[in-house]
Amino acid sequence: MTGTGVGPALIKLENVSAGYDSSIVLSDVTLTIREDQFTGIVGPSGAGKTTLLRVLLGTLPARGGSITTIPGLRTAYVPQLETVNWNFPITVEECVLMSRQQGRGMPWASASEKREVAQVLDRLGIAELSKRHIRSLSGGQQQRMFLARALLRDPQLLLLDEPTSGVDVSTRHDVLHLLADLHEDGVAIVLTTHDLNGMANPPAAPGVRAPSHRR
Repeated sequence: MTGTGVGPALIKLENVSAGYDSSIVLSDVTLTIREDQFTGIVGPSGAGKTTLLRVLLGTLPARGGSITTIPGLRTAYVPQLETVNWNFPITVEECVLMSRQQGRGMPWASASEKREVAQVLDRLGIAELSKRHIRSLSGGQQQRMFLARALLRDPQLLLLDEPTSGVDVSTRHDVLHLLADLHEDGVAIVLTTHDLNGMANPPAAPGVRAPSHRR
């Protein structure tokens, strides 16, 4: 975890338990996520990391304890690449636009939304891929696409599930530098990983500069 740890709390979990059906995956978890923190959740597969992210997102209700969230908290989520159906008939642009079209009355994107998507894709270095099918992307390009989708929500809190899993070392470094830049721009970040060595030894040189997300 990095950051001063004294910034305003975005989410507080106190003695939270959660699980699925009759199984309890998390038990008595107490955690505070503050706006100035970059938090890593490390553990092997099956340890409950994804479950914790779902609790923080509010998509999985707690079975015990209490959760306090600041009013109007804007969150965004980047899933594990392995969980995505890459055969779904959709382009990069369409996938990113889906984050903005939730709850909208119109089934199509406006011209201003398309321009904003183009700007985000350009700043992430994948503008030329906007019309390409998501199946044809490399692991690093897939990760950048989902980061673009997340950034379009202008999040205060960005949650990422194993963002460096299944990518090469160079891409991992680029992703970590990008997240560090986003954190410097004021986004609180929580990510999960099973790769403690890779997270503990990021490169010193900057990689990809994060897009300016504030409006």
